[in-house]
Amino acid sequence: AENALSAGFVIAGTGTKRLLVRAVGPGLAGLGVPGLLADPQLAVHALDAASALASNNDWAGTAELKAAATAAGAFTIPDAGRDAAVLVTLPPGTYSVLVTGVGNTTGNALVEIYDLDP
Repeated sequence: AENALSAGFVIAGTGTKRLLVRAVGPGLAGLGVPGLLADPQLAVHALDAASALASNNDWAGTAELKAAATAAGAFTIPDAGRDAAVLVTLPPGTYSVLVTGVGNTTGNALVEIYDLDP
């Protein structure tokens, strides 16, 4: 997609992996990043899959996501922020995370993928 950020990753081995996936735009403001993507949304896709396995817009600071971020050592993002985050459990395979701006907006964003089962 035009004006999209994409990150790929591979899960090797035989077991599933629990992951925290985040698309951070507004949450980077405190780190001095300019020109932020005001409202990122993310979608996690398996290789060659037409539909997303998981998606999110506006993470809402849920207790489960905050606990996962703390366990992963991720930096804090505001609870009411418009950053996006999901928890997924995936089998071995090839995946991508697609980040776009709501309303086709653009700006700087960060994609993070944390392995919660190291």
